[in-house]
Amino acid sequence: MRAIYPDARDTDRVLDDVVNQSLAHDHRHFVVRSGRIVRYHPLVAGFIGHPPDITTEDWHDLTLLVPAGVQFTLRDLTRPPEAGFSVVARHVAVQMTGEHVNPPPRSTTGSPRIEKLTPDDVPEMLALVELTRPGPFLRRTIELGGYVGIRHEGALVAMAGERLRPPGWSEISAVCVHPDHRNRGYASALVTAVAAGVRDAGRVPFLHANGLNENAIRLYETLGFRHRRTVTLTALRAP
Repeated sequence: MRAIYPDARDTDRVLDDVVNQSLAHDHRHFVVRSGRIVRYHPLVAGFIGHPPDITTEDWHDLTLLVPAGVQFTLRDLTRPPEAGFSVVARHVAVQMTGEHVNPPPRSTTGSPRIEKLTPDDVPEMLALVELTRPGPFLRRTIELGGYVGIRHEGALVAMAGERLRPPGWSEISAVCVHPDHRNRGYASALVTAVAAGVRDAGRVPFLHANGLNENAIRLYETLGFRHRRTVTLTALRAP
């Protein structure tokens, strides 16, 4: 199926609010809600959707959805948190869209074999994430879909998959390669493979990269992703 590109007028509305948009549509079966605050089931993902103007009532609802002492992240927070919530860190992510991502290269001798990952692979996936730290990945994150990997002598050494899914779009995430197997083109092969699956489903790929990870950003640019905007992420700890 050819990608059905979202109406340009809807892009800002959808991609500026990806958690709310995902949980209101394709991922609504994962939603946990309190008032205007929504989050993914805590075993699937830690992402929280919130209105831009967080009120005292919203902060109270956050305490109902996030256990005491647990760290969580809010997107583009414009005001200081209310008493009891502590700021752990802030960092900037680059949101990139893949309307023109290059297609995966034709298979050639020596190209890595990419395989679909299943729930049986989760222990190995968690171990690879723990080693490489690509971002949050939990025991049920694989249910968000599209995870593929590369093995070397039977061991999982690289993977990537899909995460947030706002209308018309699908986020590529958990792109990671074991340190002993880098510089072999595995990340490029996996990202283009996941992007092809996204396009075949009629959606458009996008992703987020750490604003300080110049190597990752350069790789994604090479594959055809373009910068859309920067996003400020604030990590907080619940009272």
